[in-house]
Amino acid sequence: MTEPNFETLWGAIPYPAFAIDADNTLLTCNGAAEFFSGTSVRQMSGKNLLTFVGEGSVVQNVVEQARRDAVSVVLHGIEVSWADSTPRQNDVHATSILNGQVLLLLHPRGLAEKMDRSLTHRSAARSVEGMAAMLAHEIRNPLAGINGAAQLLAMSVNEDDQELTELIQDEIRRIGRLVDRVEQFGDLRLAPRVAVNIHDILNRAKRAAEVGFAEHVRFSEEFDPSLPPVSADPDQLSQVFQNLLKNAAEATPKVGGSITVKTAFRSGVRLQMPGQQPESLPLEVTITDNGVGIPEELINDIFDPFVSSKAAGSGLGLSLVSKIIADHGGVIECNSEPGKTKFKVLLPIWRKPLTES
Repeated sequence: MTEPNFETLWGAIPYPAFAIDADNTLLTCNGAAEFFSGTSVRQMSGKNLLTFVGEGSVVQNVVEQARRDAVSVVLHGIEVSWADSTPRQNDVHATSILNGQVLLLLHPRGLAEKMDRSLTHRSAARSVEGMAAMLAHEIRNPLAGINGAAQLLAMSVNEDDQELTELIQDEIRRIGRLVDRVEQFGDLRLAPRVAVNIHDILNRAKRAAEVGFAEHVRFSEEFDPSLPPVSADPDQLSQVFQNLLKNAAEATPKVGGSITVKTAFRSGVRLQMPGQQPESLPLEVTITDNGVGIPEELINDIFDPFVSSKAAGSGLGLSLVSKIIADHGGVIECNSEPGKTKFKVLLPIWRKPLTES
């Protein structure tokens, strides 16, 4: 009879799992726990649990109760702050196992809810597609006529009225750009996926930003050079990160603005799409800025069409970003507070098609 492989079982647990000694020392953890904490098992092993959750925290109380009473303790909807991270809602499970040791499981509600919202954002973006063809035809034709009339008018008015005709033409161009952006939702074709080096995409987006809208920004990079290729359409992925960098740059102060672009490999994150096999999303890209932050009342809706925190924003940029990421089988999420906004993109790695030799 084959001996069970407990390491495989440990790694297969989809939620953050920590083994804790009788004196609250962290013995080990699984890949999902590394992703949750943003820290490797090597860095956490041997340290006291209270280093990460704080003295007197609910997590400490749950672990000690499970150890004292030799039972399983479950609490739902608990705010858990790990190290210096923003508190997140979790279901907390603690089970006494042997000699005072405790198995601690955290079920982050936030990630599951964000994945659900990502699918909702995708549906919302798809609903815009129904308007795209109509907008292209019903708006572009009269817009061309108005633009032609404005050009003729500009040839016959005096110099004092030239400003008005220029204003008309500027607004025509603005409306045209808006229609262009809406029209992108109408393209239902899925571009062929190829193996893409994510750092090539990010470097290209950063270079474009540095010579344009982000001239005032100081960029920092924290790249993991060992990352495998991502399965993506390079043009669409470039569009995603240029859009995210543009939003970040516009939010940062004109003096002292900074953006950090980071890549990492995080095992333990899987997305289950209806009717499909679970997809592993180990490639993580984060873009963090030191801008003003996103208003709390908008943070849960920023990927919906026509929602924007900018006075002159169309509310289509992030919705298109969410649609492209979802079409790639990935997830995007955002956390924001004054002085720090972080967009996190999770993507699948490239897998050679079975038809290829």
